[in-house]
Amino acid sequence: MNIKTAMKYVVVTGGVVSGLGKGVTASSIGVLLKAGGWRVTNIKIDPYINIDAGTMSPFEHGEVFVLDDGGEADLDLGNYERFVDSTLTRDHNITTGKIYQAVIAKERKGEYLGKTVQVIPHVTDEIQEWIERVSKLPVDGCQGQPDVCIIELGGTVGDIESMPFIEALRQFQFRVGTDNFCLIHVSLVPVVGAVGEQKTKPTQHSVQALRSAGLSPHMLACRSQATLQQSVLDKLALFCHVSPDCILNLCDVSNIWHVPLVMHEQGGHLAIMRQLKLDFRKLDLDSWAHRAHKWDTVTEPVNIAVVGKYTGLGDSYLSVTKALMHSAIAADRKINVVWVEAGMLENATLAEDPAGHTDAWAKVQGVDGILVPGGFGERGIEGKILAAKYARENKVPYLGICLGMQTAVIEFARNVLGLKNTHSTEMMPNCPDPAVIFMPEGSTTHMGGTMRLGSRRTIFQTLDCKVAKLYNSQPFIDERHRHRYEVNPDIVDKLEAAGCFFVGKDETNRRMEILELDDHPFFIAAQYHPEYKSRPGRPSPPFMGLILAASGQLKDYLSNEAINMRVNAPGGFLQSPLKAMNGGLQKDLGIP
Repeated sequence: MNIKTAMKYVVVTGGVVSGLGKGVTASSIGVLLKAGGWRVTNIKIDPYINIDAGTMSPFEHGEVFVLDDGGEADLDLGNYERFVDSTLTRDHNITTGKIYQAVIAKERKGEYLGKTVQVIPHVTDEIQEWIERVSKLPVDGCQGQPDVCIIELGGTVGDIESMPFIEALRQFQFRVGTDNFCLIHVSLVPVVGAVGEQKTKPTQHSVQALRSAGLSPHMLACRSQATLQQSVLDKLALFCHVSPDCILNLCDVSNIWHVPLVMHEQGGHLAIMRQLKLDFRKLDLDSWAHRAHKWDTVTEPVNIAVVGKYTGLGDSYLSVTKALMHSAIAADRKINVVWVEAGMLENATLAEDPAGHTDAWAKVQGVDGILVPGGFGERGIEGKILAAKYARENKVPYLGICLGMQTAVIEFARNVLGLKNTHSTEMMPNCPDPAVIFMPEGSTTHMGGTMRLGSRRTIFQTLDCKVAKLYNSQPFIDERHRHRYEVNPDIVDKLEAAGCFFVGKDETNRRMEILELDDHPFFIAAQYHPEYKSRPGRPSPPFMGLILAASGQLKDYLSNEAINMRVNAPGGFLQSPLKAMNGGLQKDLGIP
């Protein structure tokens, strides 16, 4: 007889300042629990009034992370998926906008039976019911509800917009029972003045504000540059009403893959197990530790230029940089991302900022590979087109994503087909020879949630191409999309006749998904966003191809022998192309 156990909840809040790494902390807790054999899910609460992150500027909020179901979510959901290897839904990202939208919809239907609709109890009840409902959805491909749900509350304690969520969580701890609720507060211990004294007062005040709202943290995760002194830990325990063995010191580390290991070394998993009354288990973190330490020891660099328009904020391309990391570590290389502002490559910039223009081109000309990521709008578009032109003409490995594919098509149409006036109708609505056009099903009046979003199928037109071999010669793939514009199907025949082949198309055979040049060492572009499904230990195939091509390892990786080994490998992934070719993988798999 199967006894259904109660769902366990871990809530992560933040104080003092934003940007402390609550998302990485929540993700690392998921790694620890999963390493103990528990099934884990995540929920991110964003107190802003937007329905989702889809209409928010990358400069203001970082990248928009797209989910399989088409949800446009906060970038922390990307951290959760990468760390825990899960597949979340749009409902795993709760916003104030979604909650109020749901409450108002119920009020309009008369579901509150004439009651005055208020923050308490109606809004707080909606939040609790949403959490309970979504926490039971399986996210790991297996049937049945998860064991533990990790909830991250965005922002900092004391923000006026987060008050309804704080109150809802206060009620929620009694709703689910204290043995099923663990609150971890992430705070900052700064160093002030020349003396270098570690100050606990900001954390004390942050915890005081949390407790005054009815939530008392069971654990503290204290961020600091250097290791906290024992006297500081003792003071935090005394003034914050937390047991000394429930205080984690998350000081700066060489890479974020060390964070779960640091938490494990300090017994964070044991404190969580005690609070949630979970049975104590030994954690299997061997592969995670291997990856974290390998990143620190790999020294041979591979330089990749990311030519974008949001390069002023690294989080704008967070999934892209993580996908590059995943591929580089698998290829035994240290990734060096060279950020290039696309606008600085344009001829118009030469007169305005000649030094910046020269520096930008020096960066492009000095790298091993070029990546042009997605984006929207006219700014920087000509710079991206010039980057694609340089990569094509100089045989430099190139990967274009979404807009990066469209700019590659525009460049080819202009300079190979001779269509000098061709462009995208996004930038030139009345273009006489458009290479990229607006999709018929798109909306011209509403921005939010109206693009071609989520997981869509791409069917390979031939398996005798580089990108199909990178995907282990599968006949089709499912990848995530986020775009309003597409390659004009009317010029596809001309492009392919000139050597620009669309080796992947959608199920209608009218929408171009993957571009590949056959007379180039590696020139691949995709309409979808492969970075969203990249994972540590299972990197995205197009990114893997770019890194391997840029480091001179691609040929062996695309051999039939290597493909067969990947298909037979655990998870269908070859952990190191170099190791495989010298027989290391055969030994790991027990192949004679």
